[in-house]
Amino acid sequence: MIPFSTDQVPALRRGFRLQWEPAQACHVLLYPEGMIKLNDSAGEILQQVNGSHSVAQIIDSLRARFPDVPGLDEDILAFMEVASAQFWIELR
Repeated sequence: MIPFSTDQVPALRRGFRLQWEPAQACHVLLYPEGMIKLNDSAGEILQQVNGSHSVAQIIDSLRARFPDVPGLDEDILAFMEVASAQFWIELR
């Protein structure tokens, strides 16, 4: 995986768009060649990715919303690594 710092700011890559898809009853990530159906956790994380919040701020925000979820920090970090490796996001 691509190493990164929690100080970095993630943003969706150019050409990618997150949206709620009622027919799928989930968030999807749209890009020119297709669509990625996201699970609930991925949708919650990507909703926080706006190009101005750092990974640390996203973790803090989601930890406040879901205080009883064990291992939340590690799950968010692992998702950011995968999303970066899959070229869904870029880390600045």
